[in-house]
Amino acid sequence: MKLIDKGAEANLYLDKDTIIKERIKKAYRVTELDETLRKSRTKREARLISFARRAGVPTPVIRDIDGNIVKMDFIKGEQVKDVLNRVLKDERKRICEEIGKHAGRLHKNNIIHGDMTTSNMILKGDRIFFIDFGLGEINDTVEAKGVDILVFKKSLRSTHYRFEKECLDAFIKGYSLEYEGYKDVLERLGSIEKRGRYFAKR
Repeated sequence: MKLIDKGAEANLYLDKDTIIKERIKKAYRVTELDETLRKSRTKREARLISFARRAGVPTPVIRDIDGNIVKMDFIKGEQVKDVLNRVLKDERKRICEEIGKHAGRLHKNNIIHGDMTTSNMILKGDRIFFIDFGLGEINDTVEAKGVDILVFKKSLRSTHYRFEKECLDAFIKGYSLEYEGYKDVLERLGSIEKRGRYFAKR
């Protein structure tokens, strides 16, 4: 078993074909509270991953949950973050349209990913898997869905800025095909961005 990623909330280990995600202790929290929070957030993430899979979004299969540890299938592929800038235009648009479809399926089922960046998507063959639902939740509000898309848009701007418009256009195409409420979400996305610019100027 080897450590493959160390985050603020959890460490990831690889054991053959299994990913082990362990939420780490927070010394600033009361021990009992810390233990309760880590267990509940671990269980919540595992549930969201399973819900997403049932909604038609490729995700790792959950194998086991034990306290603050969740074990799931290792998806052997590449992060979309590392792929998007180097592929040809047609493939880049295909990938982003597929991401949009997945986002639409999530939102149709009121699943908020919480950190919808190209770092949290794995390309395996021609399929895109969504991973890391650690900041996710069940939320039916247009606001939450708009914020989810804003996170994706910001990840395009920071990591794939040369292709931001074509990627976003393809994403929205896929999103609108899967989610009937897409117009309301996109309208709210615009409002959220305006609010952000207003407060940035103050």
